[in-house]
Amino acid sequence: MVTSVSAAQTVATQAGTTSTPAALTSDFETFLKMLTAQARFQDPLKPIDSTEYAAQLAQFSMVEQQVLTNDTLKALAAQFGAQSPTSLAAWVGMEARAVTPLAFDGQPITIAPEVPVGASGARLVVRNASGAEVQRLTIPLLADTVQWTGQKEGGGTFPAGTYSFEVEALTNGEVTATTQAAVYARVTEAQLNGGAVVLIFEGGTAVPASAVTALREAA
Repeated sequence: MVTSVSAAQTVATQAGTTSTPAALTSDFETFLKMLTAQARFQDPLKPIDSTEYAAQLAQFSMVEQQVLTNDTLKALAAQFGAQSPTSLAAWVGMEARAVTPLAFDGQPITIAPEVPVGASGARLVVRNASGAEVQRLTIPLLADTVQWTGQKEGGGTFPAGTYSFEVEALTNGEVTATTQAAVYARVTEAQLNGGAVVLIFEGGTAVPASAVTALREAA
């Protein structure tokens, strides 16, 4: 019997080791064969919940889209990195999106959550620099971005420092997936370090350009 966990892990591993459209198509065909086998050999007395199938399809779709996005942005980063140091100014002033901890100084942090298709709810989990959870908030399912203001539920503001963010996807009240959430931050400096471009965000966070998944003009 092919289990839900093994099927999802196999597909995620395959998608993470290849980045060509043909390979993604092959992975998807393999994934469908695995789902078919899973349905064929399941225990008729304990049939698999249909929500598991939907969750697996959503997970594969997210991996596929992330691989394609990463390929495009890696090419963009390589293009910037191949230019002279003076051309690095093109990065400065832009808002970049990356999965990274970010410095909080009292100003809201813009977060770009990715919630799997089929989830019935989502929560934002905030952790401090030590990795300890400091807050858990319900967020809209369809929001492209959400603002973390740093306000405590009982009043007051969290102290200045570095915070990271996770998104929990919920189905029928149960956590079905947890992913690191990307943040948007303004680039204040771009550096060439060993031939690679390193971006400095407001607050001093350093992020390799290869980790950037989106760029937009700063508001």
